[in-house]
Amino acid sequence: MNNKILVTGGAGFIGTNLIKKLLSYNYKVYSLDDYSTGSVENEQVSDLVNYINGDIEEINKLDGRSFDTCFHLAAQSRVQPSFQDPMESFKTNVNGTLRVMEWAQKNNVKVIYAGSSSKHYNPSDSPYAMTKFQGEEICKLYREHFSVDVQIARFYNVYGPYEPIDIKYGNVIGIWRAKIMSGQPLPIVGDGKQRRDFTHVDDIIDGIIKISESKLFHNDAWELGTGINYSINELFQMFKKKFNVNCSHIDDQVGNYRKTIRKNDDMLKKLNWSPKDRLYNYIQDLKN
Repeated sequence: MNNKILVTGGAGFIGTNLIKKLLSYNYKVYSLDDYSTGSVENEQVSDLVNYINGDIEEINKLDGRSFDTCFHLAAQSRVQPSFQDPMESFKTNVNGTLRVMEWAQKNNVKVIYAGSSSKHYNPSDSPYAMTKFQGEEICKLYREHFSVDVQIARFYNVYGPYEPIDIKYGNVIGIWRAKIMSGQPLPIVGDGKQRRDFTHVDDIIDGIIKISESKLFHNDAWELGTGINYSINELFQMFKKKFNVNCSHIDDQVGNYRKTIRKNDDMLKKLNWSPKDRLYNYIQDLKN
């Protein structure tokens, strides 16, 4: 990885953590974000970043700025909101990714694309799953036929600092933190036995930087999960120990997978990536 980096979705959860790490390596960092879910408050991490408020579909406006690497994180990234606004999922996750690939080809930029573990299930399970699947396929198309240097990093259930504490756009941990702040019980979807590979954002960032720096090629995708999963009921017990809260059960939701867990060890064996199970300690260290 060379000197000038673009992070799409740089004002979001994962993007903010990535930018902090890139700055510690003294890279020159630019962020492109439309702030639909990203936060202006996240710009406080540094005044050294060039934050650009813009739509991912207009990435061509950055032509001529000579970026070396693009971490393409911008996405509609939640299952349930994708049912409420499927057009936004297609606009960002499909059309946006297509624009990134066109831009990368024209400007000779290496791209690390944020894929999703939903790839391992039926794409028709949700607009989110379908559009992230199509995003991966667009990347593979441009890699094979248009010589774009793009690698796919498939994320699992990411948590950590700067995660959105929000009922609509948060992951389960972010939703529960929002419920705690408002004094409400923590909602458990269905029977709570569904299991998730919760992966700390520090490990995600370490992984995608390793991918960007490596010359190794993966013909599918690099899998970024811990290889350990917990049920939602087990997660609740961790929260209950920390916050002494109650739960409420709500009906199961469409697109709610029974299990996610890392599918292969390529990251560990080929890129010396070593994720850690930080979930319990992370929850016990939370302030709210």
